[in-house]
Amino acid sequence: MFELINRLFSKENSGSKDIAKERLRLVLVHDRVNVSPQFMEVLKDDMIKVISNYMDINEKDMEVNLTSSNSSVALVANIPVNRMKRNININE
Repeated sequence: MFELINRLFSKENSGSKDIAKERLRLVLVHDRVNVSPQFMEVLKDDMIKVISNYMDINEKDMEVNLTSSNSSVALVANIPVNRMKRNININE
């Protein structure tokens, strides 16, 4: 979520045209699926709870975003894994 905010308001070395285009793309994607930033945080927290059952992850550097390509929207998650948990009882 912080990456989304940084993308929207950061001053990168790209031209202002590229920055404006990226901001508009992100706004349109979120508008298209009608998702609030609060919803994205809840989704991210739920993903952390589930994934943490199987792996130790770096929650601080985790990124969850919506992307759009043609007529579809995708949830894209970048989740740094510190290690896999080996002692998991699958039958629970």
